[in-house]
Amino acid sequence: MNVHFIAIGGSAMHNLAIALSRKGANVTGSDDEIFEPSRTRLEKQGILPVEIGWFPEKINAQLDAVILGMHAREDNPELLKAKELGLAIFSYPEYLYEQSKNKTRVVIGGSHGKTTITSMLLHVVNALGMNVDYMVGAQLEGYDCMVKLTDEAKVMILEGDEYLSSPIDRRPKFHLYKPDVAIISGIAWDHINVFPTFENYVEQFDTFCSLIAEDGTLIYNQDDIEVDKLGVKFSSTIETVSYQTPEYDVTETGTLLHFNGEKYPLKIFGSHNLQNLMGAMRIGQKIGIEPDKFFKAIQSFTGAGKRLQKVAEKGSFTMYKDFAHSPSKLKATTKAVKEQYEKRHVVACMELHTFSSLKKEFLPHYENAMHSADEAIVYFSHEVVAHKKLEPITKEMVAVGFGGGVTVLNETQQILDFIHSKNWNNSVLLMMSSGNFDGINYEILGEELSSQLK
Repeated sequence: MNVHFIAIGGSAMHNLAIALSRKGANVTGSDDEIFEPSRTRLEKQGILPVEIGWFPEKINAQLDAVILGMHAREDNPELLKAKELGLAIFSYPEYLYEQSKNKTRVVIGGSHGKTTITSMLLHVVNALGMNVDYMVGAQLEGYDCMVKLTDEAKVMILEGDEYLSSPIDRRPKFHLYKPDVAIISGIAWDHINVFPTFENYVEQFDTFCSLIAEDGTLIYNQDDIEVDKLGVKFSSTIETVSYQTPEYDVTETGTLLHFNGEKYPLKIFGSHNLQNLMGAMRIGQKIGIEPDKFFKAIQSFTGAGKRLQKVAEKGSFTMYKDFAHSPSKLKATTKAVKEQYEKRHVVACMELHTFSSLKKEFLPHYENAMHSADEAIVYFSHEVVAHKKLEPITKEMVAVGFGGGVTVLNETQQILDFIHSKNWNNSVLLMMSSGNFDGINYEILGEELSSQLK
């Protein structure tokens, strides 16, 4: 197989390129910019482009497939050449379907919890020695590539993103996987630059459900109002399995989960994590994993990458970083940390960084999103707002959107000054962003704060 990637350096694209190369395909690619860690990983695999840029001469009739990344534009010269030659052009999700159409496809969808559920499932199947293919949207600890493709595996686990497939295919990615087993963990309006109304956004999940195989299964979170509606709607046409937050006790080291008269000690905490865990367990049942085996295997799971990841701990001080940025994620994460550290002072800092979060019309959705924290700081950069070509927002707009009770800052140094001014004994610092507050190194910050404690 000869496969060429247009925009090979993307966070998702370079993983697929590496996986195909490992499977034995002859992989080539181009991009106009390739950053770390993509560059080093592609170079290690021997498929890093020699030159940066677009080269139509790389496109020839010998190519079996051209895979087009979101970073490329519709007028990309390599794409135009591929069209001219009549070559088979695939989006990233289309090609994943091609590689898995003879397997049982498990697709994990939802506005939040996708990576966590996928991570939990992979942790268990690895612990039990099961051979599965997979695609994960985030970098997980212990993996050098987040896509695995083989001829032997009978199951493929796919994290089902609802964002667009490619510059020439405006369908959400998860509409292309045609699942045998699907899960929806939650629905909270996101990607408002693509889905202008909440109703339009929910419609994408309705379509996703309609694409499940006739003899397939929809696993759904009945604690989520919108998801529960879909579960009820599709129960007349396909098998549906509901799940909800289980009974549990908070412990000093995590959680004691109650299920079927048994109690399982876990290293993770927070009701949203346990909700995700129940969804992952239900998926496990559909691919042959008994609940007791699942819960015993998950006991060593410490969390998904960048999801409530412990950065530092010394005495009565603990620091976490989390990818949370949407209202529902902020609410769940701050609630989980305060529940776990009920007697400590919890300081939550979050960055408005995504297109949706920086749009003034969206700010009211953040009302009370950080209510569980004892102190809440919200940071945004005027430069980032301008770069995304959005209408300017003010500190006052942000404060009103969050319902008051938050301190709004615009400079990275202001965040650092605030943090360094605090006494962190008997406290928890929670840093939440899909970015890094424009330059904060969490690990260095954690070391600095720890070194100041007695």
